[in-house]
Amino acid sequence: MSFLQQLKQQARSLQSQQDECRQSLDANVQVTELACRRVADYLGELPRQLNVIEPAVVPLSLDGRAHWPPMKQVEFRSDVRKKRFMDREVIDYVALGWRVVPAQGSPVMMTVGVNFPPDLERVERRLSAGHVPHQRREQRHPQTNRLQMLFFDHETVAKASVLVTPDHEAGTVAFRLGCVQGLDIVTTTYPAAAATTELMDELARLIVGQPSRFV
Repeated sequence: MSFLQQLKQQARSLQSQQDECRQSLDANVQVTELACRRVADYLGELPRQLNVIEPAVVPLSLDGRAHWPPMKQVEFRSDVRKKRFMDREVIDYVALGWRVVPAQGSPVMMTVGVNFPPDLERVERRLSAGHVPHQRREQRHPQTNRLQMLFFDHETVAKASVLVTPDHEAGTVAFRLGCVQGLDIVTTTYPAAAATTELMDELARLIVGQPSRFV
């Protein structure tokens, strides 16, 4: 076999590998986009029902001791954004957002105090997760000026969300849950083929506070 023939054989092998990779990528894009459309349709319809139901949430607390009044979920809305990928238009992300407010009356002001690093981290993480309006105050020793306590004056209102971000190349769909039945952030990723109506039903159950296998 001449050297030119060897080069031709090597080129054919590489071309075959590239074609297989391209076909695999195309398949991932197709199954991921199908999943995204399914998720977008589901989350587009869900607000119409939840805005009527205004589901309750579990008891909320920044420090685990001072509990907020009974809360409900309102003003659900969905959004879909697109982008260009591999010379085609695909879904960039799907979002569902809503507010968590008192079940009765207007938001009230509450105060929590912390003086240990783990408590401080927990409170700040929950404030950030829920985008809770707040102000931070310091209490210092009058003589030494040593920090004794941190206080957080906050409103009993929060923002909650579900952000669905596909990875068309990998064929996966990532879910970021913000303040879904709790003042925290939960993330999980599913193969695109697993983003079925049944999975979205589990997410809806989680949002309304029913037993769920979503995460």
